[in-house]
Amino acid sequence: MKLADFFQLLKMGNPSKPLIAAALFLGLLETGAGLVVPLLTKNLIDQLSDGGIDWTIIVFLLSAFLFQTVAGGFSFYAMTYVGENIVARLRENLWSRVLDLPVSYFDKHESGETMSRIIQDTNMVKMLVTNHFVAFLSGIVSIVGSVIILLIIDWQITLIMFLSVPLALLAILPLGKIIYKIAMQSQDEMAAFSGHLGRVLHEIRLVKAYNAQPAEEMEGKEEIRRLLRFGLKEAKILAVVSPFMTMLIMLVVVVIIGYGGARVASGAMSPGSLVAIIIYLFQIVMPFSQFASFFTTFQKTMGATERIVEMLKMKGEVGGGKKEIDFGKPLAFHNVSFAYEEGKMALKAVDFTAEPGKTVAFVGPSGGGKTTIFSLIERFYKPTEGMITIGGENIEAFDLHSWRGAIGYVSQESPIISGTIRENICYGIEKPVPEEKVKEAARLANASEFIEKLPQGYDTEVGERGVKLSGGQRQRIAIARALLRDPKLLLLDEATSNLDSESEGLVQEALKNLMKGRTTFIIAHRLSTVVDADTIIVIEDGRVTGQGTHEELLAAHALYQKLVKQQFKMK
Repeated sequence: MKLADFFQLLKMGNPSKPLIAAALFLGLLETGAGLVVPLLTKNLIDQLSDGGIDWTIIVFLLSAFLFQTVAGGFSFYAMTYVGENIVARLRENLWSRVLDLPVSYFDKHESGETMSRIIQDTNMVKMLVTNHFVAFLSGIVSIVGSVIILLIIDWQITLIMFLSVPLALLAILPLGKIIYKIAMQSQDEMAAFSGHLGRVLHEIRLVKAYNAQPAEEMEGKEEIRRLLRFGLKEAKILAVVSPFMTMLIMLVVVVIIGYGGARVASGAMSPGSLVAIIIYLFQIVMPFSQFASFFTTFQKTMGATERIVEMLKMKGEVGGGKKEIDFGKPLAFHNVSFAYEEGKMALKAVDFTAEPGKTVAFVGPSGGGKTTIFSLIERFYKPTEGMITIGGENIEAFDLHSWRGAIGYVSQESPIISGTIRENICYGIEKPVPEEKVKEAARLANASEFIEKLPQGYDTEVGERGVKLSGGQRQRIAIARALLRDPKLLLLDEATSNLDSESEGLVQEALKNLMKGRTTFIIAHRLSTVVDADTIIVIEDGRVTGQGTHEELLAAHALYQKLVKQQFKMK
């Protein structure tokens, strides 16, 4: 099955069949030229022993060397070209699959682990195709051709060589399963190590701020040691195989030279024939040593193939459905329950309706399920029970791309990608955006003033995760990004938290521009930002415990009254 999966991967890489045929043909020509060389050498030595020389043989011999070199060079390049293209297409398919995987996958897997699958596992496939495939086939031809010619030259010596083959196979074959198992474990460990590196480097400021370098260093060293142990396990196997093969080769060479020398001395064989036999012996031995390398790489590639196929078979997000969505109708949660893990409900029978163009705010203790509601609206997850509708129709019936394209999301973290301010404002928009529209979005987001003061303006690089910008600046760029999309639904998740009063005022003004005429959902701990909402919904422990206007909740809801009093005292 694993071998079938491997060939399926090769097929997915859409390799050029004519180019593979050309590479194989050139590889066979190279091998053919190599098989001719010992025969020409035999004739040359026999002529020299007889005291004469035919310059034609020397010309043919040099021509064979030249042809072998040129054919081998072209064959190697052609196969490398095929291998690189296969891996490029595999990586494209994997990258497309990764981007299409549901958010739940990324909840369970670190980014570095996924990167390892795309980069390192596919590289194993490339190594097998590029470095070993042609050599393996050419090696078989070389062995078969050499054996046939040796049988013609001297069948007795050929029989001696054949005795060594079963011994070599008995030594190598039982180790295959062990190498495969070690390769699988090593690749898993490498993926885990890549995940750890990605996590630490991604949050390097947190690591340094909390003096976590010693702990992270210890954890990293332990993972490196585990990788070392797997590497040493593989080395132990190769330490058995390689010396055994070398010993076997030297033993066969000594026996053949001794036996052949005796036959030359007795006149039963010419000196040229003995030299040709020794050269053919190496043309048989060399492929066998390459087979050992091919065998090891093949086992590793089978492990990598299993991981790649596993990822490619994962179900992506369902994207089909109706593209026309009427956002002029109410969006409603109908008895919606949701669990990230089985048995741990994050939402329990949530019911509410948001009228078009109105503002709905969610308040309540942290961990109550407010952000989960936003994740369900974004369709990052599907409800465990119940359904979400717009105009009475399940939102799952609509095209996912169209649905998310109609949503503007501004979060507390205000995620910023590495690149320029312009790239961040235009992020996710498929068509080129006119400069005036970018500047208008920045103006409405109260961002244009600080952007235009920067030396490179909209072409200023923001650094990884926007570290060159303040929190307020990042928020306003995130708002400009949402404005440029002209969303029908607006999700604001703690969009003004952790800002100084000046930045908060600018962001609040920008949000008012963004909210005009749009159905808006707000999560806020500061009640002052949501008192004017059309509906305020109180979420406690995944349940809706109250909903209404500020005045209605203040008059009748105990928790809301408590929250208002606490914040009033804080003021």
